[in-house]
Amino acid sequence: MKSKGWNLRVFKREQRSLFGEILDWMLTPLLLLWPISLALTWLVAQGLANKPFDRALVYNVQALAQQVRLGPDKLVQFSLPQPASELLRADETDLVYHQVTGSLGEHLSGDRELPLPKANEPKGGSYEVQIRDDEMRGLEVRVAYTWIRLDAEGKRPALVQVAETREKRSVLAAEIIKGVMLPQFALLPLAVLLVWLALVRGIKPLSQLEERIRERKPDDLSPLDDKAVPMEVAPLVVSVNDLLERLKDSIVTQKRFLADAAHQLKTPLAGLRMQADLAQRSGSSEEDLKKSLQQIGRASVQATHTVNQLLSLARAEGGGAHLTLQSCDMVKLASEVLQDSLPHAMDKGLDLGYEGVDAGTPGVQVQGNPTLLKEMLRNLVENAIHYTPSTPERQGVITLRALVDPYSRALVIQVEDNGPGIPLPERELVFQPFYRALGTNVDGSGLGLPIVKEIAVQHGASVTVDAAHPSQTPPGACFTLRFGVN
Repeated sequence: MKSKGWNLRVFKREQRSLFGEILDWMLTPLLLLWPISLALTWLVAQGLANKPFDRALVYNVQALAQQVRLGPDKLVQFSLPQPASELLRADETDLVYHQVTGSLGEHLSGDRELPLPKANEPKGGSYEVQIRDDEMRGLEVRVAYTWIRLDAEGKRPALVQVAETREKRSVLAAEIIKGVMLPQFALLPLAVLLVWLALVRGIKPLSQLEERIRERKPDDLSPLDDKAVPMEVAPLVVSVNDLLERLKDSIVTQKRFLADAAHQLKTPLAGLRMQADLAQRSGSSEEDLKKSLQQIGRASVQATHTVNQLLSLARAEGGGAHLTLQSCDMVKLASEVLQDSLPHAMDKGLDLGYEGVDAGTPGVQVQGNPTLLKEMLRNLVENAIHYTPSTPERQGVITLRALVDPYSRALVIQVEDNGPGIPLPERELVFQPFYRALGTNVDGSGLGLPIVKEIAVQHGASVTVDAAHPSQTPPGACFTLRFGVN
């Protein structure tokens, strides 16, 4: 019991939920994109926070650059007015540094420790104010700097730099992040809830379809309404309707088959019971008893034959789904069928023979089930033996013929006799279960030819019946099996 319970739990774990899978595929990207959005927002916030303070740095650099000039003695001079000095010290949050160096690198004003621009940048490379990130006394700073042309040739540029720590920038960037991300924290659960509600509404037609199917009675095989479901589900409903239609046909066929089978078995069983009652009557002579036993024997043989034919038809109809195919030499199978049927034909005084190509000839191989193919040929031959009379005036002749069409390379097998033949209106009816041609006065189950047709269809072959000798009386019958090209 524990093992069965464990297997049931494993089955339940492995069973997937369509709702859960869609929900996972919708929410997983959303949850993965949220950290990416956070990182991108941080980068954008940093850029936004830098812009106003960078403009202030640029203004300060330009103000200091205006105080640098070349004196009469060709020496660089710099004077820091009181307003400019107060401007540099006006910030209470960040530390502000400045530096002014002459054309020879001499220090003119400000902090000596302020880093110079990159060594690979030539002096006077650009006279526009530029911005860079650097480090000052272990603190990250934002530096604005510019080279100042002092002579016409620009060979002796001076350098002006103003640096500021990043505290205000970080605070502003954090405020931007909070302003953007805090609403997202509130919107994310709402988005999850809306996705969940949308999925519930989206799969509601499936639940309604399930309810309609559950409410159906077991015998209700009418098609489902494919217009009442979304277009994505419509192909599934159409497939289910097709299955219901085939199931309905199968049930109708089975009911008809069972009714016909019961009717066919009723006659020999009734004869068995009647002959048994006659044999049990008191005063019956030994001769009457012997006749009753003979009738019982014939009735039992007929019932056995009918049951065997029913089993063969059921096996032929049910073998299509799991038919085991292999290469079969039809001439070899035909030879085996003739050997098996020869004693029966000799008992009736019939001439049973074969015409056609030899075994192993190219084109006589068919992909199929050898047991069913042999059963098909046996039913054709036995049908001919059953319905072909043989008299001293006219001997019955049955010929099994195997040919290969020289043009299409299709295999053709014929079973021909010189019996009474089958009238034209009845040639299609003889392939229906339990149908027997009228006026033959021959007992039979009416199942042999339906078995032949069922097996032929499963192997991609067609079966037809024509008159063997139309100009003669009786015309005889010729059953033709035509297989497709290998």
